Amino acid sequence: MPDRAPHATSTTERGAFCTARCDCGWRGPARRARSQARTDAERHLADVEAGSDADDDGDGRPLE
Repeated sequence: MPDRAPHATSTTERGAFCTARCDCGWRGPARRARSQARTDAERHLADVEAGSDADDDGDGRPLE
């Protein structure tokens, strides 16, 4: 769909924490485990493909 933002995820580290981010503006919670941040990003992409809105509360983080 041309009106949707592109979705390309990455992780960034700050101190002992790792956060998943997406080019669409989504950001996951800070995690101590890089693997969990990557899982957050994978879930975001899966939610986007499924057409669900994982950010119902507007804070930019996935609902858990």
